[in-house]
Amino acid sequence: MLSIEKYQKAFGAYLKEFSTPKEPNNLYQPIQYILELGGKRLRPVLTLMATDIFDERYEKSLDAALAVEVFHNFSLIHDDIMDDAPLRRGHKTVHEKWDINTGILSGDAMLILAYQLFENYEGDTFKALAKIFSKTALEVCEGQQYDIDFETRNDVTIPEYIKMIEYKTAVLVGAAMKMGAIVANASIEDQNKIYDFGKNLGIAFQLQDDYLDAYGNPESFGKQVGGDIIENKKTYLFLKALELSDTYQSQELLRLYNNDNLDIEDKIIRTKQIFDSTGASRATKQIIEAYTEKAFRLLDTISISSEKKAPLKQFGIELMNRNV
Repeated sequence: MLSIEKYQKAFGAYLKEFSTPKEPNNLYQPIQYILELGGKRLRPVLTLMATDIFDERYEKSLDAALAVEVFHNFSLIHDDIMDDAPLRRGHKTVHEKWDINTGILSGDAMLILAYQLFENYEGDTFKALAKIFSKTALEVCEGQQYDIDFETRNDVTIPEYIKMIEYKTAVLVGAAMKMGAIVANASIEDQNKIYDFGKNLGIAFQLQDDYLDAYGNPESFGKQVGGDIIENKKTYLFLKALELSDTYQSQELLRLYNNDNLDIEDKIIRTKQIFDSTGASRATKQIIEAYTEKAFRLLDTISISSEKKAPLKQFGIELMNRNV
């Protein structure tokens, strides 16, 4: 197996070939822009790694990995529009750099381009890839709707929140890994196990992302810190704070989230103080670790050598401890 950096380099070169100027410019330039913004390319790397660990050349899954990355970035364009987000990876979001209509149309084109990439596979492989991709794409949309719905509800439960991030984020991580296993013609049992490994790792990833939204460094995190607080999102931090708070703290937290006329910086500071004083920030770090460990237990059941499991475990450890 290669190092994560080498998978990233190989995928980056393949992405560069895909992300070339096309006409009409106003449709394809925003696509090229967001694909070139960078990021760690975690999902496509996992696709390549999954193919490799099941004894197939990772190059065979480059198109599947690219489909995952194109779809992921399509979802980011539309998410940023819905959230009215000004920054993505430290740069202007597509709808800010161009306009909302361009963002919608370029995003739609990316979804179609992602599906087209599966046409490079034959027969049963094509069918299996398209099936998991369609299921995942719909679940991502369902997760996004749950996320929107939660903004106006004060009765969201922690299990509901976990389901939302499972659909919105984690299923794509699981699908990325399963696609790699499909290309490698791994057993159905191992395909499903590596999907569950990736899904639990994805839940941990999103919980960490939510934590960093409140506590990350804006320069390294690449997004507006406190964005979830500004948008009144019912993250695990918020829900756990409500669960652990006394009457005064819960009333104050709900007041902060139900009043859009507050000074933004003051709202962020005061909300984070409640996250800290209730122990919600500490509890969030603990659940990130718990889902990561659950993923590792699933990894242990997959019928591959310990040597091949090691890079995936290291990958999970790095995700759990990341600060960007």
